[in-house]
Amino acid sequence: MTRRLSLRARLAVLTSLAVAVAVAACAVGCWFIVRGRLVDQLDESLSGPAASRMGHDPPEEICQQPQPDNDRLKGFLPTIQVVWSDGTNCNPPDTTSPIVVSAGDLAVTRGERGAAYRDGIAEDGTPMRVFTRPERPGIAVSTARPLIPVQDSLNNLVTVLVALSAVAVVGAAISGLLIARAGLRPVDRLTDAVEHIARTEDLGTTIPTEGNDEIARLSRSFNTMTRALGSARDRQQQLIVDAGHELRTPLTSLRTNVDLMLRSETTGRPLPAGDKQKLLTNVKAQLVELSSLVGDLLDLSRTETTSGGSVQDDVALHDVAQNAVRRARLRAPGLHLDAVAEPWYVRGHAASLERAVVNLLDNAVKFSPPDGTITVRLRGGVLTVRDSGPGIPSEDLPYVFDRFWRSPSARGLPGSGLGLAIVARAVREAGGEVRLGPAGGGGTLAWLRLPGSAAPPDSRFLIRA
Repeated sequence: MTRRLSLRARLAVLTSLAVAVAVAACAVGCWFIVRGRLVDQLDESLSGPAASRMGHDPPEEICQQPQPDNDRLKGFLPTIQVVWSDGTNCNPPDTTSPIVVSAGDLAVTRGERGAAYRDGIAEDGTPMRVFTRPERPGIAVSTARPLIPVQDSLNNLVTVLVALSAVAVVGAAISGLLIARAGLRPVDRLTDAVEHIARTEDLGTTIPTEGNDEIARLSRSFNTMTRALGSARDRQQQLIVDAGHELRTPLTSLRTNVDLMLRSETTGRPLPAGDKQKLLTNVKAQLVELSSLVGDLLDLSRTETTSGGSVQDDVALHDVAQNAVRRARLRAPGLHLDAVAEPWYVRGHAASLERAVVNLLDNAVKFSPPDGTITVRLRGGVLTVRDSGPGIPSEDLPYVFDRFWRSPSARGLPGSGLGLAIVARAVREAGGEVRLGPAGGGGTLAWLRLPGSAAPPDSRFLIRA
């Protein structure tokens, strides 16, 4: 039933229930303590010195001697009764209502038990507290007082306790509601912020945080989440804008060439064979460029989607490098690739790391002369790729890993400007770092470092490229 209530109402109800249970337990305990104390006082009056002096007369005198004729004392004097083992009893002449003899009283007369207290009843129905003690074999004397004063005191106590409990429960409910309202105020702010974001898609909304309690931690986590979502959306929008910008040029050129060929056919003026072959070659080159660009975009978007969310494996980086070198030799048979790779094992994604190394080699191949040399070394977790090309100007180094960025000297060469961005993303996922800079003696040096170990991990989980 409480699941249908709001959190604030549930806190108030649970607080009231907890206080009600605690107050009820205290009230019941108080009632039993007071009752026990009152009964103890009554028992003490029955077995005390005054009662003993009254009940220590010979049994025959007790039954014949009337109690003191004093109205002020009658309400305070106990009722005395002599009990014989055969069940008969006698009382002083002025006793208004004798005590009903119980089996316990008879057991005392027969010596089967000692003096004992019990709750009894008079013949007129008045509840009594009875103390029975043995007088001599076969005879016992019972002293009794009415329980009505004790019961009246307990009834009054019950009334007071019930009233106090009701006030305490109502006060607890009000206090619980106020405390819940004050305690849930940060949750209300968080809820308003979430609803605002859901309504407006404004990921720049932040929640002020104070202290180090659970609500503050939740607010900080929410702010971190919105910043991450905002950053991801900005990257996605930037990727779309950059992709649209890069796709516009080859698509425009491709459409122009196709329109030119269609116009020559529809007008009846076919292009010369040489010009037509040149146009077809350009169309093919543009399609290849488009295919490469779309492939790079897919790789980059897949890397961003799986970043931090997929399981990493143990990867043999030296096998990855050797496989990438074999692929580079197939693409540039005229170049000389000098590769040396020492064993090194890292944690990462085998496909992403191989694509990163391949992109570094492709970059080296693209800028190396036809008879140039590319040197690849893997030692101590550091992979270096050196080409024999013209090198990268120092003013271009800060931008080489930006998406779609291409230096002015390389804009006439094939490529999408995404290769090194994919390298940077893959290396960053694996916890490493990558840099490009001029190499001593000319050319460009790509430097890539990945944390790992030269010792192979458990072979059951080792991935080799």
